[in-house]
Amino acid sequence: MMTYKGYSGQVSFDDEAKIFHGEVLDTKDVITFQGRSVDEIEIAFKDSVDDYLDFCKEHKEEPDKPFSGKFVVRLEPALHHKIYLKAVQSGKSLNRWITDTLTTHLTPNR
Repeated sequence: MMTYKGYSGQVSFDDEAKIFHGEVLDTKDVITFQGRSVDEIEIAFKDSVDDYLDFCKEHKEEPDKPFSGKFVVRLEPALHHKIYLKAVQSGKSLNRWITDTLTTHLTPNR
């Protein structure tokens, strides 16, 4: 995974064409890039993000960043209840308990 200016890029290698190709993940807009070496793919990723941001600026549009910090999760009622009870027992709100639990599980080396 590559990151630049708050955007993430995922890269794969096409062994038939002998080329790396990637896509910027943090936007609903389609932003792709390619290169024949690690150095080329890194430069192409950064150039693509910069081109996208320049395009948005020139057209007076906000760059797409679809992550508001809110998302809806549908659960079985019994699981919802168990999570609620865990949150109450730990003295936290449901949102805080879920955020803390996800952070713990997503933090490297834990």
